[in-house]
Amino acid sequence: MLGHSPAKGQQLDDHYFGTIPRRAMQFMRDLETECMLLGIPVKTRHNEVAPNQFELAPVYDEANLAVDHNSLLMDLMDKVGERHHFKVLFHEKPYKGVNGSGKHNNWSLTTDTGINLFGPGKTPMSNLQFLTFFINAIKAVYDNEELIRAAIASASNDHRLGANEAPPAIVSVFIGEQLTNVLNELQNVTNGKLSPEEKTDLKLNVVGKIPEILLDNTDRNRTSPFAFTGNKFEFRAVGSKANCANPMTVLNTIMARQLIDFKVEVDALISEKNLKKDEAIFNVLREYIKHSQNILFEGNGYGEAWEIEAKKRGLSNNKTTPEALKAKISEKTIKLFEDLGVMNRIESEARYEIEMEDYVLRIQIEGRVLGDIARNHIVPVAVRYQNILIKNVKGLKDIYGDDFKKFGQEQLHLIEEISEHIAAINSNVTLMINERKLANVIEEIDKKAEAYCFKVKPLFDDIRYHCDKLELLVDDELWPLTKYRELLFTK
Repeated sequence: MLGHSPAKGQQLDDHYFGTIPRRAMQFMRDLETECMLLGIPVKTRHNEVAPNQFELAPVYDEANLAVDHNSLLMDLMDKVGERHHFKVLFHEKPYKGVNGSGKHNNWSLTTDTGINLFGPGKTPMSNLQFLTFFINAIKAVYDNEELIRAAIASASNDHRLGANEAPPAIVSVFIGEQLTNVLNELQNVTNGKLSPEEKTDLKLNVVGKIPEILLDNTDRNRTSPFAFTGNKFEFRAVGSKANCANPMTVLNTIMARQLIDFKVEVDALISEKNLKKDEAIFNVLREYIKHSQNILFEGNGYGEAWEIEAKKRGLSNNKTTPEALKAKISEKTIKLFEDLGVMNRIESEARYEIEMEDYVLRIQIEGRVLGDIARNHIVPVAVRYQNILIKNVKGLKDIYGDDFKKFGQEQLHLIEEISEHIAAINSNVTLMINERKLANVIEEIDKKAEAYCFKVKPLFDDIRYHCDKLELLVDDELWPLTKYRELLFTK
């Protein structure tokens, strides 16, 4: 999202701001050129919902390289933006009531020969391969949905998740109606050996029809945090200023663990029950579908009804970062990373503490800035405007005597209303400072983060409410800050 960033000493007039759409497109073209020179393949896509918001799509690549390119791209966006007198906003929700920003991490698996394992083929055998990896991915997400939520947790992303334009904090998987029907068919596979007729029917009428089905299986649900989009899964809940390495590490790790477990189960059926390989695979996949069906959701992820339904299904709904990050130090997670040699216990716990401390510091800084703006900028100008009103009322009294209230009724009402908002701001800022002091003496990082999350942060909304009200009451020429309505629509 682009904000205005004038050069030092530059006067911004109406003509300058009238050229913003044209300058924004020039900025995007220059960014593409810079990326091309550095070997980062990207493509500007289209305007997004919010004003001056654009989508930029890096071309797919191997995960490590793609993450590096993404980080380098963010740095380039800042530098190119400065040349065009823009400020690129990476905050997930910079403006209340306006769509925020995020990253859509498109994730697929390929062999060393370039075969996409999430891409259906032209034969029943290649489609069995597709279904194997497709269903294993769904099970991996279901078994680790809290860890996936933890992978995208941050103070700023908490503002975006579930804010009626972004995926909810509840992790679910969208696969589309037609693929849902395929999985329902597979649930009816006979337990154990398949008759020749059953095997033929399954391969021809279920597995064999997948390519035809997927031709019209476009993703129509933009509320899903984890959606299958043809030959890949799209993880939509990653924050716009996040490093993609964290969620990608989690996805690759849980998928690796799941495939190892899958092979063990298939081999056991082959050796113990004397099943053929495809029969064993069908049997294991059938159980996986039954096990994981609670994670599949095709409806509106924004609605309150889904929160109620998700709770019935046993899915987590960790709305804040301190709640979500606890999954990173669960015994299940630590064992997962240790078994696969990704991280040991000390490394997992260290990363948890670092992320929790980052959360605390960000909320602490936001609180200090908010208190400074409220008390040193907004309250003084409100008092100044109030004094103007008081002087006006005194003048009316000098002219009209006891009848002054008849002519100064609105001014008196404004004076009282401003006083109420000033009092509320001062009392809430004092309360916020006291809560911050109490939180600062807590030594355990998890308890400190919870104190900042549930004691300090809720006061932000109360303070802001009264500041916003004063913004609508105080003389526009006296107001020291850019008014909220002007931030995106300056003329």
